Amino acid sequence: MNRNPPTPSVLLIAAVCLLDTSDRLLLVRKRATRAFMLPGGKLEPGESPHTALHRELREELDLQLDDAQLQALGRFQAAAANEPDTQLDAHIFIARLPHPVSPAAELEELRWHDLSSPPAADLAPLLVEQVLPALARHVQA
Repeated sequence: MNRNPPTPSVLLIAAVCLLDTSDRLLLVRKRATRAFMLPGGKLEPGESPHTALHRELREELDLQLDDAQLQALGRFQAAAANEPDTQLDAHIFIARLPHPVSPAAELEELRWHDLSSPPAADLAPLLVEQVLPALARHVQA
């Protein structure tokens, strides 16, 4: 009997690289998970990446940014950190964090990542494989 491996499901997400004045990157960890990732989340049916990101930032960080504050970094794909057999298709943006934030909704913890430091072992694959290299190129430009 020839069994094919299951086809991974794909989640369409929007997330943002929120940088402070020292170019440190804000990372978040959701409740009952291990991996740190970017703030953001899944697009609802018919929702644009900008709309989804605005909704997620309000829910998770009580943060409101306008579209003019968001600069596109790119669209990236990687394995999901917390969902087995799932791939992410991610619209990633960059913005300056205008004020301090605290975790809300399903967020358990916030942490800053210095872009000059190597990635920690508990970072999501999308962050390590795709976003951090692209962000380093962007910040150096």
